[in-house]
Amino acid sequence: MTKQTFFLQPFSSNESLTNLHITGNIARYDNQLTINYQLSGDLKTVVISLPSNTPTRKNELWEETCFEFFLGIKDSAQYWEFNLSPSGNWNIYRFDGYRQGMTEETAFSVLPFKVHQSDDLSLVVNIDLSQIIPAKQTLEIAITTVIKHSNDTVTYWALTHCGQEADFHLRDSFMIDL
Repeated sequence: MTKQTFFLQPFSSNESLTNLHITGNIARYDNQLTINYQLSGDLKTVVISLPSNTPTRKNELWEETCFEFFLGIKDSAQYWEFNLSPSGNWNIYRFDGYRQGMTEETAFSVLPFKVHQSDDLSLVVNIDLSQIIPAKQTLEIAITTVIKHSNDTVTYWALTHCGQEADFHLRDSFMIDL
């Protein structure tokens, strides 16, 4: 098993940020991938969707607070974007290359994950990647989060920001190899 911790950085902007921190860890055992996100700080300034009784696949989750990760196959332009809302709604998109050929990944009909909120908000996803990626394939991973604030400001968080604008799709930001 390979396990790493992470700390996300906000994309620099002229907006003053509230006291927020996004940390966590990621692990891969064979083709089972587990990611734990921890959002801490002044959560009353963050718009957090209420849990849904019937979580479902939904588009444009990134317009609200949304935890995301991107999986790329080493030495391939193909990659996947996973979107996880605190409401329990989710989606997975497959890309042929940088922002090209975006389609919903139909290999998954559900994406169960757990969300817990007290003083902090935690989200844990455990996913079997066998449906899309061979077990021995090396992955390049980007971990990201979109935070919508109560004043309608949106901030973008990632392991690193490689562009002039916040862009989670830049392959240089897929910094974790598992």
